[in-house]
Amino acid sequence: MRARATGGSIDLRAIAGTRVVLLAIAIAEEARAGLLGFAIARMNGSVPDWLEGRKVFRSVVPRPDPQDRFPSNLHPIQSLIWSDYEAKPGTTTRYRVQPVYGRPAAPVLGEGTEITVTTEDPATGTHGIWFNRGAIASQAFSSHFQNRPPEDEDDPADPEVRWLSRGALDAALAFIDRAQDGEALRVSAYEFTYAPILRALKRAARRGVDVRIVHEAGQDYDRDDKRLEDTSATVAARNAIAALGLDRQANLQLIPRTRRRKIPHNKFIVWIRAGAAREVLTGSTNFTASGFIGQTNVLHVVREEGVAQAYLDYWTVLSHDPATPTLSTWTQERTPQDALDALTAVPGTTPFFSPRKNDAMLSWYAARIAGAQETVMFTAAFGVNKLLAAQFGIDRDFVRFLLLEDAPDRELRDRLKGDPDVVAAYGALLGAYAEGKKAFPATSLDDWFLKEELFRKQGHIFFIHTKFLLIDPLGDDPLVCTGSANFSSSSLTGNDENMLLIRGDTRVADIYLTEFDRLFRHFYARQTIDRLAERGTPLAEAKFLDETAGWLDAYVAPGRMKTNRQRLFFPAWPAR
Repeated sequence: MRARATGGSIDLRAIAGTRVVLLAIAIAEEARAGLLGFAIARMNGSVPDWLEGRKVFRSVVPRPDPQDRFPSNLHPIQSLIWSDYEAKPGTTTRYRVQPVYGRPAAPVLGEGTEITVTTEDPATGTHGIWFNRGAIASQAFSSHFQNRPPEDEDDPADPEVRWLSRGALDAALAFIDRAQDGEALRVSAYEFTYAPILRALKRAARRGVDVRIVHEAGQDYDRDDKRLEDTSATVAARNAIAALGLDRQANLQLIPRTRRRKIPHNKFIVWIRAGAAREVLTGSTNFTASGFIGQTNVLHVVREEGVAQAYLDYWTVLSHDPATPTLSTWTQERTPQDALDALTAVPGTTPFFSPRKNDAMLSWYAARIAGAQETVMFTAAFGVNKLLAAQFGIDRDFVRFLLLEDAPDRELRDRLKGDPDVVAAYGALLGAYAEGKKAFPATSLDDWFLKEELFRKQGHIFFIHTKFLLIDPLGDDPLVCTGSANFSSSSLTGNDENMLLIRGDTRVADIYLTEFDRLFRHFYARQTIDRLAERGTPLAEAKFLDETAGWLDAYVAPGRMKTNRQRLFFPAWPAR
């Protein structure tokens, strides 16, 4: 949902996803002198519930406890972009935003503006979208759980599991549990080890659901041993299947996927009722503990029979364990590359399957980036393909965002120098390098912030596992590209993959945008603070508020990221 309100000296724009409400604030030039920030409240009738932050005025609270939070009417928000991360799906909330003046010890609230928004309910509509927490190393996790891992990561009711999965696990289980006697589920899985998912599929088979699962069972050549060996995903799936008895369950058929060039990277489930495909559950989430309660992932349900049938047709071909040349012939015929522009020219959802005969789809993605008019938001777990990186190196007059697993390598950094308005954030936790995830020597960091730990220490991807591209998500005709594929040549020519190309759906775009912004700001803040700490720079700026109106300079200075980001919401900024 999108809303706008104006009152006094303030303009507000609100973008509501499912669990995030983003507020963008513009304040009149004549009201900026002496501005200490903003007090923001959720309104309970006429009573404000002042929202809290961790930054304080040093002259008022010189030694804040890292655990403490402070109300924004006393220690205001010094930002023109603010998000409510405690929003609940399908709820209506009225917010009040008031400018704060006066002195830090005696703040004075100016005339405010109120705005009412309703978050999206993923249980309704054509698209149901659930993002997990993703930011498992965070001040919030440290505060709530003292960095303890879940007591039982296989228990959906475990408090840490519920907090980290953020509704995604419940949604996946509900999708499976809804299937009844006489219905069917068709699964395609790469990593297939998470007990709650496997148990749910077994329960479905017990109640008469026809369950069939295509899963990774292939081998790779081991250069050291000079022989073919089962992949780690093959071994892990085989062990989990045996341990939970899926291989002995009636109504449940296991179909090994072995004849693939690279990896069978799909993670989707099709629900079939009365002989027809009704819905499909897909996204970036592997059926593993890491997928649901570790790295950032999205679970995306499409409640559209045409899309579900396309996935069922793809699954049916996969169930015959085709070699890559055979499968790529089918995918090319199903969605010809030269028909893609026409298919995505109108509002709707176009499924796109791999492997393909070539990686021409990368040029299609690059053309979409080149054609953006307002902004681009892009997540990449395994780096940025050169064709796409080249587009981010072309100077544009608006801000664009990259969210990466690791810090950009030298080649990408050199590319990005071509456009100073491209901003990259990458996976990080306070007190650790992103690359290698190793802690650096103790600094004053611990004096001001709670210690963050990454309790999941195995694997290759710890932070960013989503694979999506947003083109002009704030406009009336956004494009959202999301699914299992990593926007790479291998994902197009060697892997089994699926993507959704969603055109003109502002509801979908709002959800993806608010979640991208949540994750981007989380990691961008950490990489900034870590750089300061690594250099031995005092961290007062990261914990304390500016006691003047000087904080606003970064939002009005030409060429600054915050100034350019503000123009996404208010194109005439810094004029109001």
